Amino acid sequence: MGVDSTALLIELHERGQAPDLVLTADTGAEKPETYAYQELMRRWMAERKIRYEVVRYEAKRFKNWPPYRDLTESLLTNGCLPSIAFGRSSCSLKYKAAPQEAFVKTWEPARRAWAAKLKVIRYIGYDAGLRDGQRYAHARTITDPLFENHYPLRDWGWDRQACAARIEQAGLPVPPKSSCVFCTAMKPDEVRALPERWLRTIVLIEARAAPRLKTVEGLWRKSTRARSGRMTDFIRAEGLLREAEIDRIIDAAPADLVRFQERAAEQPEKERPAMGEWLDRFHARKDANED
Repeated sequence: MGVDSTALLIELHERGQAPDLVLTADTGAEKPETYAYQELMRRWMAERKIRYEVVRYEAKRFKNWPPYRDLTESLLTNGCLPSIAFGRSSCSLKYKAAPQEAFVKTWEPARRAWAAKLKVIRYIGYDAGLRDGQRYAHARTITDPLFENHYPLRDWGWDRQACAARIEQAGLPVPPKSSCVFCTAMKPDEVRALPERWLRTIVLIEARAAPRLKTVEGLWRKSTRARSGRMTDFIRAEGLLREAEIDRIIDAAPADLVRFQERAAEQPEKERPAMGEWLDRFHARKDANED
């Protein structure tokens, strides 16, 4: 759902080389404008009869935890921050790469190709810019027994600016930057633009993880002269949520969540309430107070 992949798709279709399948991996925590753009592109592909599927990581083993369905609920369940806050990328691998590969392995055209000792051609939107050049240099060293990776944007010499121009040429808006709302890469202006429900969730994630943090302060890792390492501090300083609401979340919500988990652990797995039920009540209480 980013600039490079959108431009790649548009140009492949224009050249009569539209892929047989387009996948998006949804973490459940993209920005609202990204989901709006996804719907626009869903319609664009449907009009051109390009198959489009949205895939999600589905946890299957919950130990003593309530069942959880997406990255947000996983973080709250386990009382942790996304791995990118610690300089790693396992959240991307787990919630984006893995469910896409899992889907393709059930896709009949791919199964037939592999049965015939052929590889599935996979288009990857690395552009010709410097940053993607580094990612491409690493990717091309990896031999995959199932996939033959192609990088058309690099073959065409298109950098990110060229990709944006191609999207506009097709009469489409350029997509917003795609990232989870609580990603370390979020910029201050992007946080300012978030709906209150996501702002509350950010405060909750940091408060829930706080007792276990030793090497980082919060979602923005460590403080600099420009900003705190905690998104919560930024939300408070900017007045994006009322101070009393922030304090209530920090003081009460994590303990209430732990009690919910403890009660759930006493029940058979199939009868446990899901983490989403607690999260819905968390937001409903705030919305009721607003009314």
